[in-house]
Amino acid sequence: MTSSVTYQPTEDELRYTFGAHPAVAEIKPGSLLVTSTEDCFGGVVRAVDDLPSKVCQAFNPVTGPFHVLGAEPGDTLALHFAAIAPARDWGMSATFPHFGALTATHTTPMLHPPLEERVWRYTIDTAAGTVTFHARRSGHAIVMPLEPMLGTVGLAPAGGEARSTIVPDAHGGNLDTPEIRPGTTVYLGVNVPGALFAIGDGHARQGQGEVCGVAVETAMNVTVAVDLIKGVATPWPRIETDHRIISIGAARPLEDAYRISQHDLVTWTAQLTGLELLDAYQVVSQAGRAAPGNVCDPLYTMHAAVNKAILAGVNPYEGVHQRLRRIAEAPSEQPGKDHGN
Repeated sequence: MTSSVTYQPTEDELRYTFGAHPAVAEIKPGSLLVTSTEDCFGGVVRAVDDLPSKVCQAFNPVTGPFHVLGAEPGDTLALHFAAIAPARDWGMSATFPHFGALTATHTTPMLHPPLEERVWRYTIDTAAGTVTFHARRSGHAIVMPLEPMLGTVGLAPAGGEARSTIVPDAHGGNLDTPEIRPGTTVYLGVNVPGALFAIGDGHARQGQGEVCGVAVETAMNVTVAVDLIKGVATPWPRIETDHRIISIGAARPLEDAYRISQHDLVTWTAQLTGLELLDAYQVVSQAGRAAPGNVCDPLYTMHAAVNKAILAGVNPYEGVHQRLRRIAEAPSEQPGKDHGN
């Protein structure tokens, strides 16, 4: 039987930074965490007339942080997302005057007027597996597949630093990559004792790049299998699926985020296969895939991916992904401790 911890945060327990907060619960490696997350608006944007600039006090709350027993700097935390499911039958999106890839921002000043702040409400049908867009200026509706994911997954940064949950970087954070979905394992390098991981920013779906800056935002019910890889460092966030390995880079300009992700994938490929560095570079150059996570946040994110089959069935982190999959599928014991409401 797999042990589990249940934690349901109250509104005043949501956090807006990675670092600077005590842990809300302890997690033993090999355990399941059953929890929930709010949307990026903290649940207060519910109708198209709820302008975020008027009703939101802050943005992008996360649930946590969680202390992982035995985690120390230089280790790697593995988080396998067994389940990410919408907790509501609706989701919200918006445009903002100075936020997004196709508008002027404080770092990209333009002389044209800023975009209108506008809100859209989507219908989420979990039984049908759909998300429905409703146009604001016509009766048009478009039905799209439901593809739940978490936009924000991260650890406390090093050096006692507190980082806004809106910022992606080497500690994780607001990565906004649709690959953080059910069935994937995220690897993050531990910076402080206990790792202090937190999650949030549920998206019912999101296009690559999150071009307007806001996905279909909704609250999520989440189950995570947690493990710890001792003595192994992970320089940038990584993801493993059943078929791919993925490296994440975060930076501005976008080409530097691209370079970080490609560099990490090439060096990871060399490590996994035993290939000399330029040989690994050549393989990734011909077999790799790349896509943006977001091009709107304070730092942009890019991911670099390659199929494991191309690499002769490599086994990253000595099979942690497969082991956590089995933990996620195993019957769970009653939670040893129930935190929150």
